[in-house]
Amino acid sequence: MPAPPDDLVLDTEALLRLAGEHLANTGCPRCAALRCPGWEAFPAIADEASLRRIGSLRSPGDHDPTLDEYHPQGTDYWSAQAPIAPAFYPYNRCELWACRGCGRPFLRYTEYGGYYEEKRIRELRMELIAPA
Repeated sequence: MPAPPDDLVLDTEALLRLAGEHLANTGCPRCAALRCPGWEAFPAIADEASLRRIGSLRSPGDHDPTLDEYHPQGTDYWSAQAPIAPAFYPYNRCELWACRGCGRPFLRYTEYGGYYEEKRIRELRMELIAPA
């Protein structure tokens, strides 16, 4: 399969379709360390080369994406049950990656703090994708 273009933008429908294609996918040894139900720091023991980029959730032309989060059920950023809401932070700054071994999809983004930078990862779970 050829590499996707760098500008491939994924909307909510595309996320639902990709997540649905992998509902029964429990992963493989290549992505075992990456199976994080909520946001986690990218594990030091994981090999970034085991993933391939699928596309971005960043809206083209949106140079100032919101920092507002979406938690209608009282979850928080770190919660494993927090909704995956593409229009809200941090999803509006994410890229979608997939395991090269089994195709399991993962959301990734980089958190930039005042004095640090941290790569984060989370499983794409269909039941948590919020409507557009």
